[in-house]
Formats: sequence, C-alpha cells, structure tokens
Amino acid sequence: MHVTDLPERSQDYLKGIYDLQEWPNGGASLTKLAAHIGQRPSTASEAVKRLAGQGLVDHAPYGDITLTETGRALALVMVRRHRLIETYLCRELGYSLAEVHAEAEVLEHAVSDVFVERIANLMGHPLRDPHGDPIPDPRGNMQVPEVFSLADARPGDRVYVDRLSDKDTALLRHLQKHRVLPGVRIDVGERPYPEMAEFTVGPDGHSLQLPVSSLGAILCRASEKDHA
Repeated sequence: MHVTDLPERSQDYLKGIYDLQEWPNGGASLTKLAAHIGQRPSTASEAVKRLAGQGLVDHAPYGDITLTETGRALALVMVRRHRLIETYLCRELGYSLAEVHAEAEVLEHAVSDVFVERIANLMGHPLRDPHGDPIPDPRGNMQVPEVFSLADARPGDRVYVDRLSDKDTALLRHLQKHRVLPGVRIDVGERPYPEMAEFTVGPDGHSLQLPVSSLGAILCRASEKDHA
C-alpha cells in the first residue's frame, strides 16, 4: 500500500498521530487527535476505527492511539512530504513560518513522489524544515536530537533553539520577528513576573519577554552543535 491509496483525511490522521507522539510528553488521545485535525471527537473515533481495521493503528479503549509498523511507515511518507514542501516554500518562495504550514497541508496531498524527490534534490536533501522539525529520508530515517521545552530551562541556562511548534501562527510571527529561530542561542533570565519569562537572544543579545504559557512551543537543546 502507498499512502496516496488512502483518502486524504486518513492521511491526515496518520500524520496527526505521528505529530502528537513526536513532541516530548506527547500522546495521541482521541480528544487531542480530534482537536489536532479539527474534527469532532465522534468523527475522529470513526476514522480511528477504520484505520484500526486496516491494521494501521492500535487503540485500546480510553487509551492513546498508536501507529502500527505499517501505519508509522505511511505516516512518515506524509511527514516527509509536508516538511519538504514547507522547506521549499520558505526557501524558494519566501513564505513565513506562520504561513507555510497551512499551505503545505493542502499541497502534500496533491504532489507526486517524483515532485517530492525533485524538490528534495534541488534543496540538497535538507535534514530539517523551517520550524526545525526533522525531515525523514525516503526510508523513514531521520536525526532526532535530545530536546527539552524552554519552559524547563532555568535562569542562568544557555540553550539553543531546536524546534518551534507550528500550531500558533501568532506566536510564530512574534518569534520570527524577534529572530527566535532554530539554531539561535538563548540565555535564560529571571522571571520578572510569575507568568512572564525574560531571555537574551542571539549574538546581538537583544532582550525578549515571553508569556510562560508559550514556552512549551519552543524546544531546545543544550549543545552548541550546528543545527542541520
């Protein structure tokens, strides 16, 4: 089976399950998956039952949904398509971080495997998309470094941005405006207020305050190794 043999909505569900599981402390509960896809829980439940019947997911009652080996392989095909398209749109067409996700959500279903591999070759087979998410190779392999949420960093820590969640477009616009991007160094300051965090960003050392509630959308690493 090729992933394009499935209905587009099934492709979305497989990729959505993978996306939820990929984030630290993530899990694909039915409620989370429905919200992620933008469907009612009852609709998501029926979709998951169909995928389970095809041997693509496992779902115990009241438990998280997990991908089977076959389901994961198909999900990674969609993840590769999505992240390569995002990268192409940003690099070649000047899309912003906030714009690119929604556009790629549409295009990922329409393009051929040939197109995907052509743009991968054109761009030199990138390992990360513009948000910092790892891009699987054609076999589904990818480099996934150890990361942690910026919310877990303590005052005095020096960390490096690894990935940005693409779920909040307003936050993405704000982060891009203030150059909080994958690979950028951040020095963690004190919290002037309980719900506000202060940081020093990048080589120019500009100051930035962010709501504590937003920090979970920024994943960091401790090492200074170059961002792929």
